[in-house]
Amino acid sequence: MAGNYEKIMKENLSTLYRNLPYDLTERVGAERRGDIFIFQAFGDICRIEPDAIYLGEEIQEGPLGIIVSLYLLHATKEPLILEPFKAFKEFPDSMPYNGAFITHTESILAPHVQQIFDSRTAILACLKDGDSPSKIAGDFSFVVSPLPKIKLCYIFYHADDDFPASVTCLYSHNANHFIPIDGLADIGEYTSKKIISCIA
Repeated sequence: MAGNYEKIMKENLSTLYRNLPYDLTERVGAERRGDIFIFQAFGDICRIEPDAIYLGEEIQEGPLGIIVSLYLLHATKEPLILEPFKAFKEFPDSMPYNGAFITHTESILAPHVQQIFDSRTAILACLKDGDSPSKIAGDFSFVVSPLPKIKLCYIFYHADDDFPASVTCLYSHNANHFIPIDGLADIGEYTSKKIISCIA
């Protein structure tokens, strides 16, 4: 399977570099060094080369490589609009992915709510953002930046006598302008996995 991911990612990179947009740095929020582009992604320095994507020092040959390559191909130069945050199901064409989004982005975090609360400083240091707007509900919440133009607002509820712990994940208002909807769902999943890795 990793071979298939790598093939798709390299095809996406080939498409990008074959007709490299003059304003790619603005579109994706990157710094350019010759043919190399650098930005923050999923808590690491992301380095884009004509035939490879790195997060930190690790070459990406799986799903994260696909996500980043889709972002490179589809991001527009419009600015990120943070609010109002939107639920994933509010984006056009999201219905086929909504069940998986709930399972892999929100429900996966519910057993870890107390640990996330205890580790939130470390999580925010990794994923490079901070407090959510004051009007956001929940027992606690924060905003993280998996990609420069896409932010996620996580809202957490502790377990009590009546309800189990739960988690809601919202997206910055125009997040779907920078990546296709399937990639947007995957961003939620892999950001949640990154949060779990921060508390392990």
